[in-house]
Amino acid sequence: MDRMETGKTALAVPIALSMPMSAWAQASSPNYGPHMWDGGWHGWFFGPIMMIVFFAVAIAIVVLLVRWLTGGAQNKVPPSSLGKSPIDILKERFARGEIDKEEFEERRQVLDG
Repeated sequence: MDRMETGKTALAVPIALSMPMSAWAQASSPNYGPHMWDGGWHGWFFGPIMMIVFFAVAIAIVVLLVRWLTGGAQNKVPPSSLGKSPIDILKERFARGEIDKEEFEERRQVLDG
């Protein structure tokens, strides 16, 4: 065998092996199975709904995970008490009527003492 014949044989083997595959690929039905156009209208209806449900669940999981990792609202200081002294907060509670005069005086003495 000379070089020319070896090259032709090396080229002919892959071509011969690919022929049955290309014939098999062309033997499929014209409607391409149940998941394409002939599969019905339900794919157009449920596809967007499932996509919305998927993203809603994914966002909910991320939000819950962030809240869980950061401790949620349990460790937050109420904004009304930021930058105020305990005496100021006590005076506000007395002014709102949450505590009476006796309780105000007791707590003020504890805070001053």
